[in-house]
Amino acid sequence: MTLNFLTREPADEYHAKAKEYVSSHQLADFRKCPALFWKRRQGLIQDEDRPAYLLGRATHTLTLEGRDVFEKAYAFGGPINPKTGKPYGPTTKKYAEWAAEQGKPTLTDEQVALVVKLADGVRCHDGARSLLSEGVPEGVLRREYCGLPCQIRIDWLNPRAGMVDLKTCDDLTYFESDAKRYGYAYQMAFYRAVLGQAVGSLVPVHLIAVEKKEPFRCGVWLMDAQVLDYCQRQNEAAMERLKSCMAEGSFPTGYEERRVFSSI
Repeated sequence: MTLNFLTREPADEYHAKAKEYVSSHQLADFRKCPALFWKRRQGLIQDEDRPAYLLGRATHTLTLEGRDVFEKAYAFGGPINPKTGKPYGPTTKKYAEWAAEQGKPTLTDEQVALVVKLADGVRCHDGARSLLSEGVPEGVLRREYCGLPCQIRIDWLNPRAGMVDLKTCDDLTYFESDAKRYGYAYQMAFYRAVLGQAVGSLVPVHLIAVEKKEPFRCGVWLMDAQVLDYCQRQNEAAMERLKSCMAEGSFPTGYEERRVFSSI
């Protein structure tokens, strides 16, 4: 499989096109609540940027794109307190002023050390290292799928092994439960289907997960094709409902009708 159909662009540029293209996260919002999808797409609800999200993005950059890209994408450390000889804490005014001047996301020394350990955890896993030994990181693809313009940003596309998605987690023991909770199978089924519009077939999908604490265990999962097939059918049914909502200009919450509470 050649990968010349992928494009590269900054994450901000990719997310800026959210009003033009349906993404896996938008479709997840729609499955949960059409009104939530519509409000987020109109910019009426702003996504919360938590510290864990910053660490996740930084881990992706270092692990998938390398040290040079990582150092260009983030500012490290912070201003030094002359009284202590140590950096000001991230909650101080001095740190906030320094961060505002950088023009890019900032990481404390402690956060950088954690990101490095996470990346090392991935590199120390033979299976993960093999999957990431060749391919393209953060490739963007836009195609029409189910009659709607869609976009995906693939963590890693290996020309032989297929798609690879990198996840961070609190505890690898419970990663499979977390994957169900966060709907990773639906996300990857969407990615696989949109990619299929470009390559003409459905490729294998792998998840790499690394935990954010010692011993920074890493694991690799091959996603079951039948599970992805089921999620793809659910996604496509949701996209048909989405087209109807767009045509009618109506995005309900899903709780308009009275329900019967019959459980204890």
